[in-house]
Amino acid sequence: MSGITAHFQVEGARLIWRGDGETVIVEPWGRDSVRVRSRLMHDIVDHDWALLPPSHAEADIVVDGDTATLTSGRLRVVATSRSGIQLQTGYDRNFCHLAFLDSDGRLLFQERDAGGSLALIAREHRPIPGGDVRLTASFESAPDERLFGMGQYQQDVLDLKGCSLELAHRNSQSSVPFVLSDRGYGFLWHNPAIGRATFAANGTQWFAESTDQLDYWVTAGATPRDISRAYADATGHAPMMPERGLGFWQCKLRYSSQEELLEVAREHKRRGLPLDVIVADFFHWPRMGDFRFEDEFWPDPAAMVRELDELGVELMVSVWPQVSLESENYPRMKKENLLVRAERGLDVHMSFEGPSAFLDATNPRARAFVWDRCRENYGGHGIRTFWLDEAEPEYGLYDYDNFRYHAGSVLQVGNVYPQHYARAFAEGQWADGETEVVNLLRTAWAGSQRYGALVWSGDIASTFEALRAQVTAGIHMGVAGIPWFTTDIGGFHHGDPDAEDFRELLVRWFQFGTFCPVMRLHGDRLPTTPVHAADGSRRSPSGGPNEVWSFGDAVTPVLERYLFAREALRPYTREVMRDAHVDGQPVLRGLFHEFPGDERCWRVKDQYLFGPDLLVAPVMEAGARSRRVVLPAGAQWTDVWSGTVHSGGIEIDVDAPLDRIPVFVRDGARAEVVAAVRTALSAE
Repeated sequence: MSGITAHFQVEGARLIWRGDGETVIVEPWGRDSVRVRSRLMHDIVDHDWALLPPSHAEADIVVDGDTATLTSGRLRVVATSRSGIQLQTGYDRNFCHLAFLDSDGRLLFQERDAGGSLALIAREHRPIPGGDVRLTASFESAPDERLFGMGQYQQDVLDLKGCSLELAHRNSQSSVPFVLSDRGYGFLWHNPAIGRATFAANGTQWFAESTDQLDYWVTAGATPRDISRAYADATGHAPMMPERGLGFWQCKLRYSSQEELLEVAREHKRRGLPLDVIVADFFHWPRMGDFRFEDEFWPDPAAMVRELDELGVELMVSVWPQVSLESENYPRMKKENLLVRAERGLDVHMSFEGPSAFLDATNPRARAFVWDRCRENYGGHGIRTFWLDEAEPEYGLYDYDNFRYHAGSVLQVGNVYPQHYARAFAEGQWADGETEVVNLLRTAWAGSQRYGALVWSGDIASTFEALRAQVTAGIHMGVAGIPWFTTDIGGFHHGDPDAEDFRELLVRWFQFGTFCPVMRLHGDRLPTTPVHAADGSRRSPSGGPNEVWSFGDAVTPVLERYLFAREALRPYTREVMRDAHVDGQPVLRGLFHEFPGDERCWRVKDQYLFGPDLLVAPVMEAGARSRRVVLPAGAQWTDVWSGTVHSGGIEIDVDAPLDRIPVFVRDGARAEVVAAVRTALSAE
């Protein structure tokens, strides 16, 4: 369909409106989905920050005078054009209002109305020096709607309605600007600028500090599953999780030598304990940014990898984007513009064990350089799993206006950094023939999942309060399209293995970790251990013991049972990971994801589903030995511990002694897996 009307232009499946210097384009972008873009005084730009080319781009467009309707499957967009003299000002005014409805004609949300004499603007492009704009997009939405997603913020909040969230990454904060509404739609703010999202009772606002255009994507779905599927189709599906991601990962801050790391792996095997991955954490290098092992402490990495392979264990190595000013790679990277640039002052971005600058992951040449170094110095030894730490990146001061990337200023594009950091390694590995990519990152943005990004929740506290926040973080990350999520079991900061209160926390967190997408023990434990080279020079210290046998004779057998429970879950976890890969579904998901018809499931924030069939209710209060559990309506629920069957739609009190996490299985599904888990957990 093509043609021009007084108010709208139609080009193929695109609906176009122009007026007062603004161009607005609405077009189908996948089934039941549209993309909306708007720009001042220029043609629209085809940014591919996160959105992939749509596999389905068909729509019905009907123009009737000053109203146009574009229908893409279940989603209907009604555009209303207005022109004429504005009474308040006496000036000519042209504007276009957008409303989003489902296929039944029910209003999902709409742009903010002008408000009569208020003369409000829904799409406010406020010019700033340099040609960009400071952008605010304002929408009217139902005051009682409930919202989920947006990535990870360190708060114990499930329904985001009423929240104001910074659109920026920090250590332990991943801003992934996709939100799901219980009214049946999903919304992606397709803009990597630093900004803010505010979900108020009287409306929603998205704000970008500096950008060239408005760009967002909307989908409508009958269920959360439908919305997750459409979002994955639009931004990319996670790969199939490699087998090594299904078991247990062991690390601490930090194994300071090859022999220390190998001895931990050997002890796992002596004890007959399952172990899939062990980690060489940071400062295994001579200088940050050297991207290689320090010879004195890691004399034969190839032999280390061979021995680990014989033990059935993979090695993961930490790679930081920080480059020390003393690194052997710094002069070349500085000369070839492969580093982030400070806009003012000294060109130093962080000072951790010495001043450093950050790799510019948005620069294709920088991505190729870092992968070339890592291929030679790690991949050449048989290493294929990388811990891409500091992926925000973590500036010494989060002065976002003081740094510039190849792709633009940080204010304009800063949030895309972790996606490009993951991309550097995934594309390098794929090009080298590696088909099983999983790399650990501390931060993600929309689209990170398609590069095999396993995101952990950052350097969090070793407290029950922090544990509770990780459950809601995991739910929100799953909604935001990041199905591979994990945490530092026990929290990161300074747990004491000899303290009884920390041991209780560690057990409860270990239980939660057993039923997470990836089970990974990590933390900076007490006491800190100094490390020195043979010549007496100082190296970065190591944290205290952090192995499953490090927390006392009473705790060790409990943790061991959960290791075997994780192994028993492997067939089920593999199926759930396949569901994430093929259908775009979260691994850790809120109760509402499978039971949207049960009103209570939209409010439960201290339980979750591990895949479709296991309901997990972690104990997250110090001293608690029982807890209340909501069993969603529409299913029968079997207690994994006792075998008792309960009808859904009820709440029950469940015993939870220190060695027990309440787990229920839906409708008797996967009886053989449940039996294996029960056997593992009940073993003495």
